[in-house]
Amino acid sequence: MTDAPKHFNLTVEGGIARVSLNRPERKNPLTFDSYAELRDWFRDLVYNDEIHAVVFLPNGGNFSSGGDVHDIIGPLTKMTMKELLAFTRMTGDLVKAIINCGKPVIAAIDGVCVGAGAIIAMASDLRIGTPEAKTAFLFTRVGLAGCDMGACAILPRIIGQGRAAELLYTGRSMSADEGERWGFFNRLVAADALETEAVTFAERIVAGPNFAYMMTKTMLAQEWSMSIEQAIEAEAQAQAICMQTGDFERAYNAFVNKEKPVFEGN
Repeated sequence: MTDAPKHFNLTVEGGIARVSLNRPERKNPLTFDSYAELRDWFRDLVYNDEIHAVVFLPNGGNFSSGGDVHDIIGPLTKMTMKELLAFTRMTGDLVKAIINCGKPVIAAIDGVCVGAGAIIAMASDLRIGTPEAKTAFLFTRVGLAGCDMGACAILPRIIGQGRAAELLYTGRSMSADEGERWGFFNRLVAADALETEAVTFAERIVAGPNFAYMMTKTMLAQEWSMSIEQAIEAEAQAQAICMQTGDFERAYNAFVNKEKPVFEGN
C-alpha cells in the first residue's frame, strides 16, 4: 500500500486515511478502474498497521454520482452474461472489502451521493452529512433491480424495511433531514465543517483501543446471520480475546490510578 492510487485520492496522516474520488468536474463518478482499485485497497487495508480509520470524503462539493454513464453504463449494454456477472461480482466485492477491512470507515457526505456512491456510504460504519446531501439508490431508474451491491440486505438494517423499500423501488432522493431522522446519517453538519467533524471523529477512534474496534466491526458484520444464541457465544469469545490485550490492562491500571488510559492497539 505504499504506491499512490491512480484512480482515487489518498492521504494518510496520524493513522487516518482520507479517501475521495478524483473526478469532481463530473461529480466523482466511479469507473471500472476506480471500482477495482478501491476494492483492492480496502482488501489490503486489513493488513496495514499504520491506518486505523478511514474517512471517505466528498470532492468539489459532491460525494459521488455513481457509475459513470459513458465509462460503465454504455459498455455494460454490449457485454455478455459472463462479463456482466464478473462486473457485478466485482462491485459487490468492494462492499465486502469495506465491511471486512477491519478499520472503522466514516463517510462524509455532501451534495450528490447516488447509485454506487450511495452504496459506499451505506457500507461505511458511520455517516456524517450536510444539509445539502442528496442520497439516492437509482438502480430502478435505469431499468435495474434495487438489489445492487447488498442494498436489499444492508439498507433495511440501517433505516428499516419500509423506508428502504420506498427508496429502492422509486429511486428517489432521500433528503438530508430524512436521512438523519431515519438513522442513515449519524449527524448533519455545515458543509464547511464536514471534513473537520469527520476527521475529529476518526481521531477519537485512532486514540482508542484499535484491536477492540476491529473486533467490534467484525462482530457487527458477522452477527447479521447468527441466531441470538450464536451471537452471544461469538461475543463471549471475542470479548475473552480482547481481555488478553494490553489495552484492557492499560485501561484497568489507568482507572485505578485515576488517569486517562493511553491505548496502543494491542
